[in-house]
Amino acid sequence: MLKRYTYCLIGCICLMLVGCDHIAEEERLIYDPIMPETGQGEGQGDEESGLTKRVVLLEDFTGQRCPNCPTAGKVVEQLQEVYGDALVAVAIHGGQLAVANTPRVIGLKTDAGEEYNSHWKLAEWPMGMIDRHGLVNYPNWVDEVKKEWATPAPLRLEGTAAFVDDAIAITVKAEGTDGTVTGKLQIWLLEDGIKALQLTLEGVDQGYIHNHVLRTAVNGTWGEDFSIGEGEIVERTFTQALEPNWNKDNLSIVAFVYNDDGVQQVTKFIVGD
Repeated sequence: MLKRYTYCLIGCICLMLVGCDHIAEEERLIYDPIMPETGQGEGQGDEESGLTKRVVLLEDFTGQRCPNCPTAGKVVEQLQEVYGDALVAVAIHGGQLAVANTPRVIGLKTDAGEEYNSHWKLAEWPMGMIDRHGLVNYPNWVDEVKKEWATPAPLRLEGTAAFVDDAIAITVKAEGTDGTVTGKLQIWLLEDGIKALQLTLEGVDQGYIHNHVLRTAVNGTWGEDFSIGEGEIVERTFTQALEPNWNKDNLSIVAFVYNDDGVQQVTKFIVGD
């Protein structure tokens, strides 16, 4: 069954390329972003300026049948090396180049990923969004992340997550630092280190390692209503049941607040005992 599936992937490359974003050879380079100190690992506060450091959310719309998507993944890796905790990347599998999970094939497509792809009307992959300011092609991610990172955020976010029986107990704490923020609070569960097939520019890679993969939207595809004022502290708790195909050692939580002006702040934390 797996061999037949692989042969089908190879035989359908021409069809799949219709939905795969075409990047000219000279534009497939990995950029070297030169930027100031990020303050990695120092949290979201900035004692000198009194401003709240922004953590940037990069939504990477991808698919296992997208040969250019691993190239976009390398851009994400480079950005993570530069920005550290100041960048949160999420790989969202959905659309016509994503693969559904079956008993024989590890597929990473999710219902949430499908809905996001449909909502943003994606027709080409890979594609991304930086703090939800519109779709951006991956050669432009570096510049857009740098620009967004330079703007302060109006709140701080932090959280904890722990295993409780066959579930994950999640706590998210927000502190308002600049005016009133109204929008939605979104909680996602991610998994790293998933070994599964991936179509690449060289062919099918059966041992490709997929990281920061969106597994589920904990509090609904679009989150829940949220509001916080300057100086106010808001705490929310959530529970997520564990699925048997998730690796408990590689799970993390992403929490972010967004509204019509984009993502206001985001944080990521590991699920631990």
